[in-house]
Amino acid sequence: MPRISIKSYEALNEEAKKEYDGQIKKHGRITNMKKTLLHSVPSFRVLMEWYTLRDEAVKAVGEFPLNVFAYAISHGNDCLICSTFFRKILRDAGQNPDALQLDDTSSLLMEYAAACVAKPVDVSDALFAKMRARFDEQQIVLLTAFAGMMIATNLINNTLEVELDDYLTSYTKK
Repeated sequence: MPRISIKSYEALNEEAKKEYDGQIKKHGRITNMKKTLLHSVPSFRVLMEWYTLRDEAVKAVGEFPLNVFAYAISHGNDCLICSTFFRKILRDAGQNPDALQLDDTSSLLMEYAAACVAKPVDVSDALFAKMRARFDEQQIVLLTAFAGMMIATNLINNTLEVELDDYLTSYTKK
C-alpha cells in the first residue's frame, strides 16, 4: 500500500498538470513514481534530471553498460520498481537479466554499482583504480552522479512504497 497518495489529474495544481502533460507527451505515460513526486513539483523536476544524466552517461559508456549499471544499483537497493524497469529494458533488448553476458565495461560498472550501494564511503582503492584505468575523471563524476540519482529514485520508491506500474508486472523477477 503506497504511503503517499496519487492525486487525480484534476486535483493537481496548474504547475503539476504542466509537468504531467509533459511526461505524457515525451514518454506516452506517467509512472506512479512521477505521479507521487508531483506532490512536490521541485522534487519532481530535480529527479527528472535523471534523464539528462542518463543521456550523457550513455554517450560515455553505451546503452547496454549503463542499463546494466542502473539495474545493478536498483537490484542492490531492492527497488522493485526500478529493478523491474531495467529488467524490462534488458529483456526487450534481447538480454536475460538473470544471465547477462557482460563485457569488461559492464562488469566493472556492476562492481562499481555494488560498491556505491553497499557502502559508498568505503569504495576500495583497487576498484577506484580500475575505474580510473577505464574512465576519465569527467566520466567517473558523471557515472557517480548518475548512481546517486539512481539511488535517489530507489529511495523514493522504497521509502514511499510506490506501487509497481501495471505495465511492468510481467517483467518482475520470478
